Amino acid sequence: MASITLGGNPINTIGNLPEIGKKSADFTLIKSDLSTATLADYAGKKVVLNIFPSIDTGTCAQSVRTFNEKASKLENTVVLCISRDLPFAQKRFCGAEGLENVINLSDFKSGEFGKNYGLEIIDGPLAGLHSRVVIVLDENGTILHAEQVNEIANEPNYEAALAVL
Repeated sequence: MASITLGGNPINTIGNLPEIGKKSADFTLIKSDLSTATLADYAGKKVVLNIFPSIDTGTCAQSVRTFNEKASKLENTVVLCISRDLPFAQKRFCGAEGLENVINLSDFKSGEFGKNYGLEIIDGPLAGLHSRVVIVLDENGTILHAEQVNEIANEPNYEAALAVL
């Protein structure tokens, strides 16, 4: 379990992030057209998992904007923005913002992604949502970088995540 904070108040996650150097667990998430996406769909590409509680908060929205800008400059790399928001909300946000370089995926159906990756918040006002995490995978699905942001309101370390690519 990871101890993090929300506005300085302690909250916890269900477990710990997957270890660097290990293979990433497969997942099934929902795309904006309500079809499914799995990790295998991105085989052969470097993958940035930008994970956050909700697209409708300032910090989460900024992380999507920042990764959208940075992703346009990356070769053979896909940025997956993952939350428990409904796919409609994710699509609305990216459409309104003109963001085309990231792929939004939703864990709204089961929350299994958050549980399997050890990042679901288990107490406090955001219990059941994902904590703010960035995980970077190589073309074979091996974890190169994993950051659990200690304070939910803070942005992730974009440079550290992108440096491993």
